[in-house]
Amino acid sequence: MTDETLRRISKFASKVLRHQPELIGVQLDADGYVKVEDLLSGMARKGLRVSRAELEEVVETNDKRRFSFSEDGSKIRAVQGHSVKLEGSTVTRSTPPAVLYHGTADRNVASILQQGLIPGSRIHVHLSLDVATATVVGRRHGRPVIFSVDANRASADGIAFYLAENGVWLCDALPAVYLKLANLDK
Repeated sequence: MTDETLRRISKFASKVLRHQPELIGVQLDADGYVKVEDLLSGMARKGLRVSRAELEEVVETNDKRRFSFSEDGSKIRAVQGHSVKLEGSTVTRSTPPAVLYHGTADRNVASILQQGLIPGSRIHVHLSLDVATATVVGRRHGRPVIFSVDANRASADGIAFYLAENGVWLCDALPAVYLKLANLDK
């Protein structure tokens, strides 16, 4: 399968499993899962014919590890990044490392310094373990700017942090008092 085909399948599956299950007439269970057969048949109804083997290749080769299968392999879900509220969870509450990072576009800096990090249309704010990953995230939206997050202090103050199974750190919202523009010129 070509990289472009993998990307197309991944983007469509992300849209359905994170944001719009109704697009193909499926419903996510409490933990975000949908039956693989329902996803594949729904995608086919929208003109995107994908085999089980192709879907497995998308899951296995996705560099961000966006998807996971249930233990028995009968269901699939997006690991994080949802705008659809789930009754259960795809993430685990965890104690974060002392510092995390958030990458964004430079046009968002003033707003973030004023109101902190908010999830916007998503359920959680996404954070990175390192500057390199945060830079890649920020670059997707424009000229990247990196904030360091005093996760140790925020956690001690009662802010909940979550770890997705793909290693992405998340929180509900983060006031600006825990943020500092990262000095990348060290």
